[in-house]
Amino acid sequence: MKFKKVAVGGTFDYLHDGHVAILSKAFELGERVIVGIASDEMELIKDSAGVQPLETREHALMGLLRSTGWLERAEVCVISDPFGPAISDVELDAIVVSPETRPRAEELNKLRISKGLAPLHIVEIPFVLAEDGTPISSIRIRYGEMDVHGKLLKRRNLLG
Repeated sequence: MKFKKVAVGGTFDYLHDGHVAILSKAFELGERVIVGIASDEMELIKDSAGVQPLETREHALMGLLRSTGWLERAEVCVISDPFGPAISDVELDAIVVSPETRPRAEELNKLRISKGLAPLHIVEIPFVLAEDGTPISSIRIRYGEMDVHGKLLKRRNLLG
């Protein structure tokens, strides 16, 4: 392990292999991991269907942490802004991000520096790709286009 304390955060909607990969990297690198899960109050509507309720997302996340043996090293917190405790936690050393969330981590570091805190090491992992070569996506899972492992699902022909 490289760091004492690592942060990772997200909506964790339809927990999929991309989420597992980012969490896996965080637990590989950190002795302790702060896992921020977005609250229902955050502006989370990514499309018209919206995201699953916090209770559902948190239940799936806790199940994953328990089944992988990570729960004892995790600090799960509900966050109601993009940065959560990462903006002020002096013990935090690093943050694990995807290509999509890297700009937010860079913004976080500027805010930490302006508060007199050390910037975090940013560890970026690549997207986990579905069978069609695109990133696995909670939205596409919600619409039945793929499963949580990125396997494409056959669409029914509604015309018969």
